[in-house]
Amino acid sequence: MFMGGLIPAYYACPKPHRWKLLLAASAAFYAFSGVFNLLFIAAAATSSYIAARAMGQLHAAQSAFLENGKLSREDRKRYKAANKTKRMRWLAACLLFNFGALAVLKYANFVLPGADILEGFILPLGISFYTFQTAGYVIDVYRGKYAAERNPFKLALFTAFFPQLIQGPISRFDDLKRTLYNREPFDAKNLSYGLQRIALGLFKKLVIADRLLIAVKAVSAGPDEYGGVYALMGVFLYAVTLYADFTGGIDMAIGAAETLGIRLTENFNRPFYSKSITEYWRRWHMTLGAWFRDYLFYPISVCGPMLKLTQKARAAMGNGFGRRVTVYIATMVVWFTTGLWHGARMNFVVWGLLNGAVIIVSQELEPLYARFHSRFRVKDMPVYGAFEIARTFCLMSFIRSLDIYRDAGTAFRAIGSIFTGFIPESGFGGIDALGLPAADYAVAAAAVALLIIIGRVRKGGGVRDRLARQKPALRCAVYIALVAAILVFGVYGTGYDAKQFIYNQF
Repeated sequence: MFMGGLIPAYYACPKPHRWKLLLAASAAFYAFSGVFNLLFIAAAATSSYIAARAMGQLHAAQSAFLENGKLSREDRKRYKAANKTKRMRWLAACLLFNFGALAVLKYANFVLPGADILEGFILPLGISFYTFQTAGYVIDVYRGKYAAERNPFKLALFTAFFPQLIQGPISRFDDLKRTLYNREPFDAKNLSYGLQRIALGLFKKLVIADRLLIAVKAVSAGPDEYGGVYALMGVFLYAVTLYADFTGGIDMAIGAAETLGIRLTENFNRPFYSKSITEYWRRWHMTLGAWFRDYLFYPISVCGPMLKLTQKARAAMGNGFGRRVTVYIATMVVWFTTGLWHGARMNFVVWGLLNGAVIIVSQELEPLYARFHSRFRVKDMPVYGAFEIARTFCLMSFIRSLDIYRDAGTAFRAIGSIFTGFIPESGFGGIDALGLPAADYAVAAAAVALLIIIGRVRKGGGVRDRLARQKPALRCAVYIALVAAILVFGVYGTGYDAKQFIYNQF
């Protein structure tokens, strides 16, 4: 309904003022989560604008000063150092303000258990996403990647653009501004492609995720009752549920923006086809991974203390492993932070550290893998590639079991029960014990099969592009079939809330 009113209003609006309409629409959309929450997102946008403008002026002053050809090398060096210090102060103040607010609102009760500092307080919608997005912006301005935005309201739109507020993607300013403030005429292709993407997202969410979540919640709520084969089912069902829920939400976000001619960054690239955990994380939630890589991993890896530590480690441990020590430290810091970003619970901290540990162990074993493959020549065999994909899927599914249970100890006990109490007859003979009849599993399986087919077609050029080349009658039949599948097989009714996504909690 919201998009149904916004799309015609957007294209009817004079082109120079469309971005203003989007800002008003985004503010209204966000206000539905709580009018008081507007203060937090406004504070993030305002602080980022002030800091970026100050740093932009310092960049401009430095450029003007250095144009003086009579300056000595030492004069230039001193001025650049002083200018960088001033920019660093603005950057630090902005990051401290915004990440400080995030830390207090999201992690106060985690750091001070039992204090109940924010008891009953609802976390502002999307605060982790817009905090990271504005932080990336001010860091880029600090680095001189691009000039600071002069219009505070345009920066507010970048911060609060409503499709990406709930669960991303985390956009970069230089990428999003190319189309966010555009004055392009109406394009029927954008509208058609955007609506198709929204429909696909709804299909993933309502037909697969919300259906399978019933069984996942049953396993999560009864770890003692549902151990063994039920725990194994819960692990794999949650992997599929999370993927359908998260990618479905991202599809809807990208599709909603596309109907307005705005391009959001893709956030997934068929992660379940990954052959290693490193590859998996290059394909899953790609904008978050890129954020941590560019703004945390690289700065940690090349900072002064780390460079000194590298020298000491190489002298003490040899050139090979010693050179990798600081890379591994940066890797663990990133994954510890990634875990905290996902939630203020020890489950997520352990989840992050496990991911980092597996990646490091895999990198250390690469020489062993290389010797194995040079001897047995199985790398190019299709069956071995399928094994690598299945191995990665299973490994990531088991690590993600930490999301399912109330604490890490319960999660490990449940996983242990798979190996110590695995009795197939107790589970596969009565799968409806988890609250879903066999017919629901069949519907979900058919829907997942359809997603696999779409993924294969997407690899070959995109299902929407291929569909656009078909005859109108066939295209209409496909559209009607998709909408009918959502209406007939989607999960609705009392107890279901299609507005809720798993990643909302992050």
